[in-house]
Amino acid sequence: MFSTNIVTSFIKNNDKILILKRSNKVKSMKCLWAGVSGIIEKNDTTPLARAKTEIFEETGINESEIELLKANERIKIESAQYKNHEWNIFPFLFRTKNLEIKLNWENSDFKWIEPNEI
Repeated sequence: MFSTNIVTSFIKNNDKILILKRSNKVKSMKCLWAGVSGIIEKNDTTPLARAKTEIFEETGINESEIELLKANERIKIESAQYKNHEWNIFPFLFRTKNLEIKLNWENSDFKWIEPNEI
């Protein structure tokens, strides 16, 4: 089975959580709502470093504007999209005071939602 290591980060602002709508230009999970996600690349030193990079690339929020609240162990999930593929997901929860989001091409929309809306 093929596997891919990825990070997925959720960002809190007060009682709301940021979700992003993936664009139709990305390879996987097109047009679905998700946290800030990305593939861990060979030159990444840690999953946390990749998570911070993805947050900046996809939202415009830089490292000085986020606080790590929680990091969990890797979660393995079999892909619903690809046969014989599993995702090794490294999940993170961050907090920010910055509500200004600057999307890149990977996402087409965003929302700050209540946790019970997930």
